[in-house]
Amino acid sequence: MSILLLLLLAVVVLVVLAVVVLLAVAAFQPSAFGVRRSLQVAAPPSAVFPHVNDLTRWGSWSPWEKMDPRMRKTFEGPSAGPGAICNWDGDRRVGTGRTLIVENTPPDRVGIRLEMLRPFKGTNSVEFTFVAKDGGTVVTWTMDGTLNLVTKAAHLVIGMDRMIGGQFERGLAALKRVAESSPAR
Repeated sequence: MSILLLLLLAVVVLVVLAVVVLLAVAAFQPSAFGVRRSLQVAAPPSAVFPHVNDLTRWGSWSPWEKMDPRMRKTFEGPSAGPGAICNWDGDRRVGTGRTLIVENTPPDRVGIRLEMLRPFKGTNSVEFTFVAKDGGTVVTWTMDGTLNLVTKAAHLVIGMDRMIGGQFERGLAALKRVAESSPAR
């Protein structure tokens, strides 16, 4: 065998070993993740709640709407409350999926099932809570889910909190602007 062929074989073996080690390390990572962000809004819960509970209003504050303004959306069922559905298909940054409001407690809470189809398949629980405080509302946006082996490996490089926490912060800031400027305060 030539030295070039031996070097090539050594590189292939090292790459395979690196992949095996990465997958082994990923396999032992926690399967659950959670992301949580909060922001104080100078409006009562009753003024903030409708902007989240009505999926047709998300265009005014959702960070993913800003990332891909050409995203295609379709709505099913009622526009607000349990049973409201938004299907979307966007570019590689926002992916493809479905948002379904599964429960709400006006004006305190909205529970959502987020079903991602692309870039990674997964179903996550999302919750928005609205707590009256100091004449305004503390809005908390949380997402909890599970990671499969592929997403665990990706999580080693960039965790879910780092990947979407900034989007939550931008979304809450936009929701704050919209809610504070709403005439129905």
